[in-house]
Amino acid sequence: PEAVRLGELGIPYLSMPQALGHFFLRDHTSLVVAGTHGKTTTSSLLATALHVAGSSPGFMIGGIVEAFGRNFRRGDGDYFVVEGDEYDTAFFDKGSKFLHYRPDCAILTSIEFDHADIFADLEAVKKTFRRFTALLPEKGALLACLDDPVVAAIAGRARCRVISYGTGSSCVWRVRDLQAQGLTTRFAVDFNDTLFGEFVLPMPGLHNALNATAVIGLMHHLGFGHQAIREGLAGFEGVKRRQQVRGEVNGITVIDDFAHHPTAVRETTRALKLAWPGRRLIIVFEPRTNSSRRAVFQERYAGAFDGADMVVAREPVPLDTVPADQQFSSVRLVHDLQQQGQAAYAFRDTDAILDFLGDTVRTGDVVAVLSNGGFDDIHERLLRRLT
Repeated sequence: PEAVRLGELGIPYLSMPQALGHFFLRDHTSLVVAGTHGKTTTSSLLATALHVAGSSPGFMIGGIVEAFGRNFRRGDGDYFVVEGDEYDTAFFDKGSKFLHYRPDCAILTSIEFDHADIFADLEAVKKTFRRFTALLPEKGALLACLDDPVVAAIAGRARCRVISYGTGSSCVWRVRDLQAQGLTTRFAVDFNDTLFGEFVLPMPGLHNALNATAVIGLMHHLGFGHQAIREGLAGFEGVKRRQQVRGEVNGITVIDDFAHHPTAVRETTRALKLAWPGRRLIIVFEPRTNSSRRAVFQERYAGAFDGADMVVAREPVPLDTVPADQQFSSVRLVHDLQQQGQAAYAFRDTDAILDFLGDTVRTGDVVAVLSNGGFDDIHERLLRRLT
């Protein structure tokens, strides 16, 4: 109603991404983190590391950064960190949000098909990322993860300097010697085939070490030294809903995570298994996004839970906006997992899941809830039930 009335009155209005670009980014060095996966964690790492280094960055991030207790800050320094979302801008602007962010430097973590309600196919996704990288000025820089072949192809067309990172020997910044120690990851990073340093990150998983390496490479490009970068990463306090421990009762740990795309589910499951070796890992999955409620990822989800000891899936809701022949089925997912020898169960609603977990979990279990929504407050309800 407000937008309709503004139109009737002839009052101009902007989308949030337009306003961010116009009022905040034009007077700062805009550092944009883009990609299908890892945007929130990587942009939070970057903002935190810049803050620890004394730069007082501004930031706009799609998650609550624990070090700041918020997802936005104007900042007093030259840098502004933005999580660059490829989703559409507004009802009146179907271009991607990140096209408004005036990037001076960018990180590109990964590119896969996602947002099935917005993009027709992978080619449409690649097109918007090509438009984004074309915005980078010649004097800018693009940190590109060469572990992803789509990223490598798109980075190859950028007019700015491209700085590669990944696990391959051809990368400028290379991750190696990964060691998982509970929730902490130790790893070495080479710069042009020479050891740059050894780092400690208070997060598990190779994907998070790669995210940190992107931050290392960008901060080095901006002129920050090894010690400042190291301290910034080591002091990272995390992001809400990213492998966040919500509580522990009677030796049962309950975790909240935002993972919903099959790749994110797979990497999160692997990281959690590394973080809690020897403990039974139960994944509780709610397919809630516009993409995960559709059958487009039905088969891929069947291969996304390999590290889990048990999978509990809720039927997706709502489904009334998805044609019947395009709907994702948790029942079929569970059948596919069972055919592969995994313990898996499907339930229609959250109450049924809580009843099942209450009778099933035991001391030593790690219960990880994967959803991009509130999931009927299942985390706190489970913790109360276990008390």
